[in-house]
Amino acid sequence: MKKIDLVKDTIDNGDIDKLIDWLKTYPKLTKGPLTKEFESKWSNWLGCKYSVFVNSGSSANLLMLYALQTSNTLKNNKICVPSLCWATDLSPVMQLNMEPILVDCNLTNLSVDLEHLEEIFIKSSPSALLLVSVLGLSPDMGKITQLCDKYDVILLEDNCESQGTTYKGVKLGNFGLMSSFSTYFGHTMSTIEGGVVSTNNEQIYHKLLQLRSHGWDRDLPNDKQVELRNKWNVDEFSSLYTFYEPGFNLRSTDLQAFIGINQLSKVDSMIEARRKNFEYFQSRLKDKIWFPKILDDTSTSSFAIPVILKDTTTRNRLISELEKNNIVCRPLIAGSMGQQPFYIKRYGRQILKNCHIIDCNGIYVPNHDKLSIGDIDRICNILIKY
Repeated sequence: MKKIDLVKDTIDNGDIDKLIDWLKTYPKLTKGPLTKEFESKWSNWLGCKYSVFVNSGSSANLLMLYALQTSNTLKNNKICVPSLCWATDLSPVMQLNMEPILVDCNLTNLSVDLEHLEEIFIKSSPSALLLVSVLGLSPDMGKITQLCDKYDVILLEDNCESQGTTYKGVKLGNFGLMSSFSTYFGHTMSTIEGGVVSTNNEQIYHKLLQLRSHGWDRDLPNDKQVELRNKWNVDEFSSLYTFYEPGFNLRSTDLQAFIGINQLSKVDSMIEARRKNFEYFQSRLKDKIWFPKILDDTSTSSFAIPVILKDTTTRNRLISELEKNNIVCRPLIAGSMGQQPFYIKRYGRQILKNCHIIDCNGIYVPNHDKLSIGDIDRICNILIKY
């Protein structure tokens, strides 16, 4: 029986052949002109002004939060993070000695529960919300941005699972101060490993460039270099090893940027395939089992299909049958972060009612651009039984 994998590599033989031909020109492989070209093309594709290519989506999240912290724009140390998220949404908040506040999810589209979010905004007055768009499903960006504006909360977007999803005709990644994306193997498009931070704020962009590369000024525009060097009385020779910020090395490479440029040329067709697959899943499953509610005037670049069962016993039976039928499945992202060991060790266990249901009864099944209608029918027939 054919195996239905969770993901398929989007880097095909044509991409590899182009890469081989390019390597035969003996190019510079580390960060260089192709990185800038990829960043520019990514920004044009997303519809924003600036983008910074880094070595992973996790690093993109770290860089966003660190840029906020070092910009002295935070009113306090409190950061809201959805309890239904990936580990490296929460980890950098902890690593940077910020205070994470976990937000429950809703059980309609798995985004943050808006009532719980507003309660936290009123009670704790956090500095920022790191919003996660789960499995390509669009949050209610209108209501979320209204709440952030009302309570003076900076919005950051994690779109690592939702490249190409739109809300009222605008791609996710254009609603917050910064947004993160992942170009890891098996994501919507791939650079093998990689991630991107995008923004429309020039000052934040310059901060991101410095923090990505050691804290020096080499990637900044010339006028900003001159400004910094004059301020600190740094001559041109000394500027090579002068560090203005306590930065990281989160750079990616021109080799990965070369792959990314080719991937961007066909990403829209991959997104469209995921969207069509999602709509077919919806036609098969809606009104038969729990299925996420899709907001009006949104388009879903589906990452995978979430499933919530009535209890843990039923979930385990479904997992067993999927495995017997050679269909890969996973926990619904990572369940509830408040019940993960690394959170419990520092803060104690936190149970949020909706996310606890996801933790106990949720899984997800494959959706990617290589799935056939027959593959989808095989998956749906098993899901409907449960």
